[in-house]
Amino acid sequence: MAAATGLEKPVMVVGIDESDHSMYALDWTIDRFFAPFSSNPPFKLVVVHAKPSPSTAAGLAGPAAAEVITYIEADLKTIAARVSEKAKHICSRKSIQDVKFEVVEGDARNVLCEAVERHHASILVVGSHGYGAIKRAVLGSVSDYCAHHAHCTVMIVKRPKI
Repeated sequence: MAAATGLEKPVMVVGIDESDHSMYALDWTIDRFFAPFSSNPPFKLVVVHAKPSPSTAAGLAGPAAAEVITYIEADLKTIAARVSEKAKHICSRKSIQDVKFEVVEGDARNVLCEAVERHHASILVVGSHGYGAIKRAVLGSVSDYCAHHAHCTVMIVKRPKI
């Protein structure tokens, strides 16, 4: 339909991190929105990982901070590469070829909302970590923030309890 009218397909952004919850959300989304339409899925898929900045992850000040930040940066790059590879493997295993992967430095809440704007996304998909009220209040909830601030539909995928 999009090709006949000359319009672009709507974009679906999936936010991922190193958690099993986000990989489950990616897997679940592909199974329902992409795999059944493998030859012509209804969406363009953009998978986004927010890599924390080293200074935020370190939270340090003082003369040794620069050296510590160098090590933290290397670790964050390794984690981002591992997260991206896991996501690529999920997409490849399900024969999803037309997908864009991004690693963007910053707070996940802002990175995902900015990705929605940048790609003019129709849907943002995030996994739910299943935190209780206290943990969510202390750590903050990316899914809750996105549900209130992203300028598109936000789908929060919960992993079933085992």
